[in-house]
Amino acid sequence: MGDAKMLHKMSSAPGFIAALDQSGGSTPGALRAYGVMETDYQGDEEMFRLMHAMRVRIMSAPSFTGDKVIGAILFERTMDGDVNGEPVPSYLWQKRGVVPFLKIDKGLNAEENGVQTMKPMPELDALLIRGREKGIFGTKMRSLIANADKAGIAAVVKQQFEVARQIIGQGLMPIIEPEVSIKSPTKQEAEAILRDEIAAHLDKLPSSETVMLKLTIPTVADFYAPFIGHKSVVRVVALSGGYSTADACQKLKHNPGMIASFSRGLTESLRVTMTDAEFNAAVAGTIDQIYDASVNKVAAGCAA
Repeated sequence: MGDAKMLHKMSSAPGFIAALDQSGGSTPGALRAYGVMETDYQGDEEMFRLMHAMRVRIMSAPSFTGDKVIGAILFERTMDGDVNGEPVPSYLWQKRGVVPFLKIDKGLNAEENGVQTMKPMPELDALLIRGREKGIFGTKMRSLIANADKAGIAAVVKQQFEVARQIIGQGLMPIIEPEVSIKSPTKQEAEAILRDEIAAHLDKLPSSETVMLKLTIPTVADFYAPFIGHKSVVRVVALSGGYSTADACQKLKHNPGMIASFSRGLTESLRVTMTDAEFNAAVAGTIDQIYDASVNKVAAGCAA
């Protein structure tokens, strides 16, 4: 599947995946956190231009290399953009040694049975082909679980694996992301149902098909250990889910084999008003912090 060198890096290299994939709905909030207010731009085009400039600034920071950042998840517009005249996917892999992924979901349906499944993606095959031609290695798609409802969680996982097989069919690596909200009053119970559902679907995958899993850092430390090293799982990565960078990293250190794929956790300390030196230093510090949490673990047994 895909590029053998990229696959080797994703399956075995130390490091983490940067999530640079905020889309339309989450972009204003991401810009606000960066110090760009809604009054600073007019319309979606200018908003996305400012967001792309922020991402270019991150991707071109000296510390943003494959030594610690082994992958990056891109929004579609970011994939179609460039860094100093070079297409983003090739810039990441050829100049930085960072494996490029593409966010493919189109948002979430209304909540039903305590979950939000993904909206239909009728043009997915065309997007996958275009991504593959641009050098994209894999994809990411997000669902959201708010409560421990067995029927709802089963529907989320079923949809995720159905779409994953479509992605595999186009020669790309799917990252399955059934996020459990950190605000869920039944988070631990939801994680137990989710683990069982994922395990059942993994066991049904043909031996030639593999996936990656992106999961909320579990309440019980090392809860997803059965997926680490599973024959059908290339890597298990963690989302920050609204935790601060410090909290997410502290919790992640209690989960051996699980690496970060943070969005908010990666950009939390960055501000548009920073000088290049200040910005690059902040990026480097955050990368070191997230890398440490992904690679250097503490003894299991403490609640996350």
